[in-house]
Amino acid sequence: MLSAQTARRAVWRPLFELPRRFELIESLVRRELAARYRGSVLGLVWTVLTPAVMIAIYTFIFAGIFGARFGARGTTWDYALYLFCGLLPWIAFQESVQTAANVVVAHANLVKRVVFPLEALPVAQVLAALVTQVCGTLVLLVATLIIHRELHATLAWWPVLVVPQVLATLGAAWLVASLGVFLRDTGQALGLLLIAWMFLTPIIYPETVVPARYQTFIKLNPFTPLVRSYRRILLEGAPPDWGGLLYFTLFALALFILGYWWFAKTRRNFADVI
Repeated sequence: MLSAQTARRAVWRPLFELPRRFELIESLVRRELAARYRGSVLGLVWTVLTPAVMIAIYTFIFAGIFGARFGARGTTWDYALYLFCGLLPWIAFQESVQTAANVVVAHANLVKRVVFPLEALPVAQVLAALVTQVCGTLVLLVATLIIHRELHATLAWWPVLVVPQVLATLGAAWLVASLGVFLRDTGQALGLLLIAWMFLTPIIYPETVVPARYQTFIKLNPFTPLVRSYRRILLEGAPPDWGGLLYFTLFALALFILGYWWFAKTRRNFADVI
């Protein structure tokens, strides 16, 4: 009985020790951001330019050709703002999970030769993506101020949405990082899954255009209330969708616990596989 309790504590101890490794994680985040743009002429500008190009393409296709509209006014500029607002949290999640698929394999030297807190590697990926999201959110606020000539006080709810988002992303990143060690085609399969998940989330189209027979799938998607809440606080001046946010938070906590538990239970076999 004592040995079982000791084993359980050993699994969760590294998680509780993560706050004490702040300097290490900060160093990893800085290195990750620097590596992304090393040798690049535009540097951090790419964090804004890439989603801007995506927004321009989607706006032209869906708003210009198909006439999709968001918001009360329903202009093309409103569509671009709503699209940008929905893409920001999704890109942060997608980027974190995709890069986590190979993060342990890419640091094989740390797995084999050094006593290193491997659980910090996915954390650094998630925080690096969060930095990109923060930069994009600042651009969104500037664009909103220019187009709507106002910002809403409800944007103060932004941290309330970020916390469960980060928890869900961390859980997914830990889970995928472990799977990537044992199944090397995890990244390819994950890419297809994330594309499908994005199109099942009302990011590039409003929820109101979804046929009634598919509404259940949209509502069961945990990212739907998160995207909805971001749009409410940043663009509509309304509080978050509290019921939907509770649903997403419960999903995030479950994914966080499952992802970390799986990573901690399988990490002892990483060195044998790599």
